[in-house]
Amino acid sequence: MKRPLMLILLFIILLVLAFIMAMCMGKYSVTPLDSLRIIFSKTENIPEMSINVVLGLRLPRILASMLIGAALSVSGTVYQSVFRNPLVSPDYLGVTGGATVGAAAAILLSMGTIYISLFAFIGGIGAMMLTMLIPVLLRNNANVMLVMAGIIVGAAMSSILGFLKYIADSDSQLASIVYWTMGSFSYISMSDLLVAVPIILIPILFLMSISYQIDILSIGEDEAKTLGVNVTLVRTLVLLSATLITACSVCLAGTIGWVGLIIPHLGRLLVGPSTKRLIPLAAVTGALFLLIVDTVTRTISTTEMPVSILTGALGVPFYCWLLYKQRKELI
Repeated sequence: MKRPLMLILLFIILLVLAFIMAMCMGKYSVTPLDSLRIIFSKTENIPEMSINVVLGLRLPRILASMLIGAALSVSGTVYQSVFRNPLVSPDYLGVTGGATVGAAAAILLSMGTIYISLFAFIGGIGAMMLTMLIPVLLRNNANVMLVMAGIIVGAAMSSILGFLKYIADSDSQLASIVYWTMGSFSYISMSDLLVAVPIILIPILFLMSISYQIDILSIGEDEAKTLGVNVTLVRTLVLLSATLITACSVCLAGTIGWVGLIIPHLGRLLVGPSTKRLIPLAAVTGALFLLIVDTVTRTISTTEMPVSILTGALGVPFYCWLLYKQRKELI
């Protein structure tokens, strides 16, 4: 148990250092000391421009990248445990597709940022509910049936999104839809974060509290029933919590791929398959990873790069390596 705690402490230290560096880096440079003084309201003799940059621009997006990185990583961890599939990611039940359709619909209706986020959240939750309804209608609650339902709903959401892109105005609406689907922290405000924090943190704490049941469920449904676990109830609660986390993340920053796939595997390499150890490690590691990615995307060139471009560039080779490692199990 000592090693996981030491690793979590190490990544927390790295996260704090990355946070300080991210506050300083950008087109307008701010020293580490000034950044810390601004955060702690010690703003004497500090230029007004530095205060506005740190508090108005950098702090909200840095906190958002940490929060969403932790959320997607935890979501991916529990999805992979419940489905006993290392190739599962947080958008497995069509959540990301539904959220994207909701956001695209709001953009087509020329709604503001708040309504785009709201529609994205409703779309993500709606897609998940539809996915979970299909096995109920077919009277088959097996994991395989849920996976197939997720594929069906995901494909349907993709078709709807394609239609929305087709009818969108190519000069304004289409560009907004495409940019939103590639992920960005540019427009996140502190008020958005205040709303999102409890929606994300409460399910994460709940998942940590039932990590023992998740571990049993990951052994297999029959074994879990033998050990007295209510498989249907636990799986439903886990999927609802993970989906709520994912939907909230997507409605804040758009679609950000690969984080929920890469980080859980990194955690397993470090501390093993125990969900009790994986969830806190994945949260801290995911926050660190996405903070570094966002810092690079906003400083690497004169124009900001969408986050999913870099996460995809990192995720593709990792996914290929993962497929290579799992090749015998996938036969």
